[in-house]
Amino acid sequence: MAPGGSTCREVTESHRSIVDYDITTERSESNCSTATSTVGFGGKLGLHQNSGVYELLECPVCSNLMYPPIHQCPNGHTLCSNCKTRVRNCCPTCRNDLGNIRCLALEKVAESLDLPCKYQSLGCHDIFPYYSKLKHEQHCQFRPYNCPYAGSECSVTGDIPTLVAHLKDDHKVDMHDGCTFNHRYVKSNPHEVENATWMLTVFNCFGRQFCLHFEAFQLGTAPMYMAFLRFMGDDNEAKKFSYSLEVGANGRKLTWQGIPRSIRDSHRKVRDSQDGLIIQRSLALYFSGGDRQELKLRVTGRISKEE
Repeated sequence: MAPGGSTCREVTESHRSIVDYDITTERSESNCSTATSTVGFGGKLGLHQNSGVYELLECPVCSNLMYPPIHQCPNGHTLCSNCKTRVRNCCPTCRNDLGNIRCLALEKVAESLDLPCKYQSLGCHDIFPYYSKLKHEQHCQFRPYNCPYAGSECSVTGDIPTLVAHLKDDHKVDMHDGCTFNHRYVKSNPHEVENATWMLTVFNCFGRQFCLHFEAFQLGTAPMYMAFLRFMGDDNEAKKFSYSLEVGANGRKLTWQGIPRSIRDSHRKVRDSQDGLIIQRSLALYFSGGDRQELKLRVTGRISKEE
């Protein structure tokens, strides 16, 4: 959500009843440990978490494994290149100036190591050379997902079942079964809300979960509304599905058809790319009817599976 925005409740319309949600502000509150091995692979050294080699390769400032360039002070104390800037070129151990000394011996030792992925406990059992491990972990299919809730800066991460339970229990997100939806979004005075996110809705469809987003934001100086769908899984799986959205009234309508974006892409990234149904405020108020002073938008949609 954009800074300074508010979180709004949306209205889910069924054949039995319509419930109007008020604007609310949502608050909420995982780190995976690095798995290591004592066994060598491919003739190279394995690394045990408590070994002296591990301790030598651990940056004393950020506690992460160091990658070239590894820097050292004249007394031999080492730290990673990122932290060298953070400590303003002053050794955190002895306070001497660091200069531009590379610890080539330690970099050479690192080349001899093979390590398991740090997401081993989540299902990745591959082993990588020391210098390939970091790149793999940035794209590992077993790395945890970030919470897709857009109404707060939520730091919770986990696999999909964990996040579904978290959304339901902690964010009180509405959960629905089925691949079609018919929602009505209401705001009594839309001119008061320049950046707002309505309550997220999660759909269980084809045995997977999809997140429906709806929000108001500024596109340049123009106020807009946007609806879009995100898939709770990786991008290669998201491409197996498509969805359509429709909004309108008074003999006019807007439609959108697209592929749901993976929650690997942040909510803000999807919104800023305008990958969804965009509705100008003037048209949204026209669709709402009346004196155009109240937002009452009906958004219908369908999720489909590509054959």
